[in-house]
Amino acid sequence: MKIWHRRQLGKIYSIWTGIALILLSPVVGIAQTELEGVIPKSEPTPTGEPAQISGEEAMLLGQTPIVYSAAKYEQKITEAPAFVTIITGDQVRKYGYRTFAQVLQSVPGFFITSDRLYDYLGIRGFNRPADFNSRFLLLVDGHRLNDAMFDQAPIGTDSPIDVDLIERVEVVRGPSSSLYGTNAFFGVINVITKRGRDIRGGEGSWEHSSFTSNKGRLTYGQKLSNGLEFIASGSYFYSVGQENLFYPEFNTPATNNGIAHHMDQDTFDNFFAKVSYGEFILQGGYVARKKGIPTAAFGTIFNNARDAAVDRRSYVDLKYQHIFANQLTVKGRLYYDNYYFRDDYLLNPVPLPPAQDYAVATEQAGGELTLVQRLFEKHKVTLGSEFRSQFRMDQSNTGPSPPGTYLNDNRNSNIGAMYFQDEFSITDRLILNAGVRYDHYSTFGGTVNPRTGLIYTWRDTTAKLLYGRAFRAPNPFQQFNIVSNASKPNPDLKPEIINTYELVLEQYLGHHIRGSASAYYYEIDRLIEQVLDPSDNLLVYRNGSKINAKGLGLTVEGRWPNGLDGRVSYALQEARDSASDRLLTNSPQHLVKGNLIIPLFRDKVFASLQTLYMSSRLTLAGNSAKSVFLTNVTFFTQQVLPGWEFSAQVNNIFDYHYSDPASGQLVQDTILQDGRTYWLKLKYRF
Repeated sequence: MKIWHRRQLGKIYSIWTGIALILLSPVVGIAQTELEGVIPKSEPTPTGEPAQISGEEAMLLGQTPIVYSAAKYEQKITEAPAFVTIITGDQVRKYGYRTFAQVLQSVPGFFITSDRLYDYLGIRGFNRPADFNSRFLLLVDGHRLNDAMFDQAPIGTDSPIDVDLIERVEVVRGPSSSLYGTNAFFGVINVITKRGRDIRGGEGSWEHSSFTSNKGRLTYGQKLSNGLEFIASGSYFYSVGQENLFYPEFNTPATNNGIAHHMDQDTFDNFFAKVSYGEFILQGGYVARKKGIPTAAFGTIFNNARDAAVDRRSYVDLKYQHIFANQLTVKGRLYYDNYYFRDDYLLNPVPLPPAQDYAVATEQAGGELTLVQRLFEKHKVTLGSEFRSQFRMDQSNTGPSPPGTYLNDNRNSNIGAMYFQDEFSITDRLILNAGVRYDHYSTFGGTVNPRTGLIYTWRDTTAKLLYGRAFRAPNPFQQFNIVSNASKPNPDLKPEIINTYELVLEQYLGHHIRGSASAYYYEIDRLIEQVLDPSDNLLVYRNGSKINAKGLGLTVEGRWPNGLDGRVSYALQEARDSASDRLLTNSPQHLVKGNLIIPLFRDKVFASLQTLYMSSRLTLAGNSAKSVFLTNVTFFTQQVLPGWEFSAQVNNIFDYHYSDPASGQLVQDTILQDGRTYWLKLKYRF
């Protein structure tokens, strides 16, 4: 095994070395003068819509990329009060990403784990079991996707947004509650979707992959001469999943010798539409997903066909924006969201299959008003207010042991907030960005969260000294949920708080290469986590002890007009429980990633390579989940035949066997992940 590990390390090392040499080679660059007239230059404007030249495309022009989500207005990425990464739609296509989780897996310092029901995002060494992605805020064109019951951000097949609709993704690291409120704990991720003009007609795609998985999509978009612009898209996916999954914890004749047979099915359908006219933009999304649960969670009967979870979510969002003659920008938003969840668990096979049914139904609506104004030439001031009414937060739980209803909880809450931010240009090279937000909850009261950044730029070098405080409010699932034989409520939970200190250095090396380094330290107080109460052996959420963490991130990325695109990153991170001084579970200390797109024939044929090394992680039982080596290879063609695109991919090409740490509701200590798989995609534009 050690010899095998050394061979894998050798392969990964060779790949990373090759990528680094290509990125730093001056001979592959094309001079900026060759690009003049190809794409018009643009400067940031105080509009509510993100810039249409993405970060990577700006590098082709020798320009500084533009980002919107860090400050709620467009600004150069070097002026943003945060460490920002941009993933473009072009990269999504050429790397063959099929879910949003795969997109985020490519982001430096991020890592994804799975319990074969949901995908979970780890950030800066933090990915607690049963977290439900509640410590980062997921937005689609600025609209919050985190639901009102679990605060869950859907990043897998439960997402309402098809990855083919992504124009780009803006990843803003660090506490952002000063602008966005709860869940913006470790950062904000904003998915910018395509517009009608990006499609200019229709397109359809079909995908086939391992485990008898098939997906179809149909999209139509257009911009009319009267200014009306629209896009509509629908997708359907079905997967049989792995036919047999072996879990040694259930390896007895009574439980099918530990084999979960045909328990991994996954199916969804989603729809997305966006219409804009003048100063208004109306958009909405819907997804319905059903996923089999092969792991026998919450002490249920192993290998029964009934265990499954259903997620349905939808939203409607209306935005308005107007810029007055004095350059005052007014932005308004009204929205409505609903979320439904249900799972069925078989608890006792005798007599007729009694099951435990848990269901959730939530509805919320709200609005936001933001004013942006430049004052006295050197100040750019943002003033905003937000109100959200969570007028339905229902959860119920029935079960057979003993028979009855254990939970029938119906609640509502209101949230109001005001925020202020000032971008003060002290000199042409020095910017002070400071902001603060006050949130008031009808359930527990108020909380104040500031953020400040001192940003210095000199020629091609930028240094950022950042501080931020953020909070995550306890959600109804953590406070009031009851599972008859597994968990109990805790209505006395308090918000958890994080304070983060960070130093960021960004350096442009010529027109097409950008290097960055980030060193950070954060402390979490009153961490909300799921623990086992020894008095009754039930799971419960409690405010735990403090967490402290420190880390370092290094990234070199580049893109050239001939289509060559690459990135190499390394993250060193250490997150510990302050009371015990132990490393956190599911927290790798080392992450190394390499991404490379190579043009094989002009702008028509490309090959891409993705590699990932993740060091070992502790499990809840105190064991070690071994390190991970993954390599994916993708072949992509466009316009070889007019209107057609083709993609072929092999994931985990070396068939590396690895497992992710499991959460407390599972008997398993780790959950085995997929080995080598394949994926094919055919797309036609008309």
